Amino acid sequence: MSKVGKRLISIPQGVKVDIQEKHITVQGPKGQLVYKQLPQINVEVEGDSLQVRRESEQGQIRAYHGLARSLLANMVHGVSEGFEKGLEVVGVGYRVQSAENKLVFQLGYSHSVEFMPPEGVSVVLDGPTRLKVQGIDKAQVGQVAAQIRSLRPPDSYKGKGLRYVGEVLRLKAGKAGKGVKSR
Repeated sequence: MSKVGKRLISIPQGVKVDIQEKHITVQGPKGQLVYKQLPQINVEVEGDSLQVRRESEQGQIRAYHGLARSLLANMVHGVSEGFEKGLEVVGVGYRVQSAENKLVFQLGYSHSVEFMPPEGVSVVLDGPTRLKVQGIDKAQVGQVAAQIRSLRPPDSYKGKGLRYVGEVLRLKAGKAGKGVKSR
């Protein structure tokens, strides 16, 4: 049996799980998420926890078992606590501002770059060089953070650009022959 799939998912206070034929709805204080059930994967509520079981030992069904458990665990965590991904803007003159319901970035280009976050995801500014992407859907939060980072990925020589908080960059040395005369 799958090591991930056999673990129980504890349901915290204030979270309600509704299991229908093909859909599982998870409601909590932060919102509601719907999950379409995978074939030959059964989900049952046992007290204050969720149990995910599979019907066969086929390779694809075994893979779905762990996937289904992970997706449901992320949904329960998302509607109860939410997810957050931090980004920082590094570089002289690089900054971000909030204008109406969009973000305006100054990233060293000749023009400013505007970004409109999708519905269900909010972006909170912690100053001109830090921002947090927040939401209840883990995949959507990660996707929006990746889209923002792709506006100006970190430079491999100076490290300037948009990067995740805590991201470690390996900077290249640059020119190796600086100061050496050629013959």
